[in-house]
Amino acid sequence: MDDALESFVPLAFRRRGVQRLAVGDRHAHDVTLIEGLARAYYWQHLLNSGAMSSGSAIARAEKLHHSVINELLRLTLLAPDIIEQWMAGRQPRRLTLMWFQRNRLPVDWQAQRELLASFEGDA
Repeated sequence: MDDALESFVPLAFRRRGVQRLAVGDRHAHDVTLIEGLARAYYWQHLLNSGAMSSGSAIARAEKLHHSVINELLRLTLLAPDIIEQWMAGRQPRRLTLMWFQRNRLPVDWQAQRELLASFEGDA
C-alpha cells in the first residue's frame, strides 16, 4: 500500500527580468530564492547526518565552487518566521538569492528582521 501524500499548489511561472517567479492566488514566489533555500537545507542535512564531511566535499560532489556552498548554507540561519513569509510568497522584491550571496547575513534573528524591514514597501 502506497501511503504517499500529494499536494497541489496552483502556480504559474513568470519572468521578472532575469528572475523566475511562481505566481499563486495573491503572492509571487521568487523561485530562485526558494530553490537556493531548499538546497541549503538539503546540504545542511547532509552535513548533520554525516553523509558529507564538509562544505568542500559537497562542492566537489555538486561540481560547484566551495564559496557557493558556504554562501547558501548561511540561509539555514534565517529566522523561521522569515522562511515562512518567503514560502507564502511574501519576500521583498529586491531581496534575491544574489543579494544573499553578496551581503552578510546577521546571525541574530531580530537583526535579520530589521534588515528585511529595510526592504519594506518592496514586497
